[in-house]
Amino acid sequence: MTVHPAFPASSIETAPLTVRVVDPLTLSDDLAAAWDRLADEASEPNPFAERWCLQSALHLLDPDRHARLILVRDGSDGPLIGIMPIASATHYGRLPLRHVTGWAHPNHFHGAPLVRAGFERLFWSILLGWCDAAPWAQTLVHVPRLTGDGPLHRALVEVARGRGGAAEVVHREGRALLESRLSPAEYWDDAVRAKKRKELRRQANRLSELGETGFRRWQPGEPVESWIDAFLALEARGWKGAAGSALASHGDTEAWFRAILSTAAEAGRLDMRALDLDGRPLAMLVNFLCPPGGFSFKTAFDEDYARFSPGVLLQQANLDLLDDPHISWVDSCAAPGHPMIDSVWRERRALVWVNAPLSGPVDRLRYAMLTRAERFWRRWRGAASPENETESSS
Repeated sequence: MTVHPAFPASSIETAPLTVRVVDPLTLSDDLAAAWDRLADEASEPNPFAERWCLQSALHLLDPDRHARLILVRDGSDGPLIGIMPIASATHYGRLPLRHVTGWAHPNHFHGAPLVRAGFERLFWSILLGWCDAAPWAQTLVHVPRLTGDGPLHRALVEVARGRGGAAEVVHREGRALLESRLSPAEYWDDAVRAKKRKELRRQANRLSELGETGFRRWQPGEPVESWIDAFLALEARGWKGAAGSALASHGDTEAWFRAILSTAAEAGRLDMRALDLDGRPLAMLVNFLCPPGGFSFKTAFDEDYARFSPGVLLQQANLDLLDDPHISWVDSCAAPGHPMIDSVWRERRALVWVNAPLSGPVDRLRYAMLTRAERFWRRWRGAASPENETESSS
């Protein structure tokens, strides 16, 4: 573990804070427990930044150790204020521009750091100030996939302004979200048009003619390995397997998936479901439940039975999350405009990719030039409105 001295935050009236770069594979029991506690007290839930998920990702999906796991702590043994994986990048899009970026991998669907509720501004102030002093950090800090206008996004904007700069939203997306006070049956009737509901009932009846059908849900204490094996096999038989993008197509992603589902089960975060035909899964999905929110992480279905819409039938059953008193919303983790989930989940979650400048004179100059160039590019592309901003990220 590398311990860096506390960075003085002269504008903040607070006890000294410690910024640490830690090795996720050699965490002390104390830090591991503090990370877990932080997840339960975070301003915004994010399973991809929790220890059970991120620790193995840094181990298995970052073999060259590009990422730095940053911890901000109140003193040397006080509670954690925040934790975030960051990396130094040499290119910003196609531009050879060194900067700092929130580290992520292709299955890291939310970029929010874990930050103790009420400490959002303090966290960003300390992190940006620490990056100012780090010789390897240049130009800006790029934070992908923050919740648009959420507490972390608002705090980053305020802190950047207080430092004499301006945080810039460089990309926006809206993806399907489940958030409603309706019952599952009411939501289904309201979200899916009558003709489509009739067709799905017909498909479910036709499917039942082929054998015994039923829905299953993984239960705490139940061995999870057979569920993991079945999901990986189901996904690999489909188009993702043919394209080489299934989790089981690569040893590192398969190992990571196996590790996180096992640890998610131990952490009480796992919600896994299946639609079976004669005991064989035709569709499966994985949710991570992190109250007050949830994240629908992965789904797969047997394409040989696509005419019966098994994935949609399973999503209909998945609407019972609306009855969970601990879950207020569920993020689909799906690409914008996804043809299946967008037709079932009506709400949308706004995500933003945000740049915040570092404070060195040369950093500010490069940042100003980049910002002007990006704004010009968006105008040239006819995308002046925020909803149509184009991404320029690492």
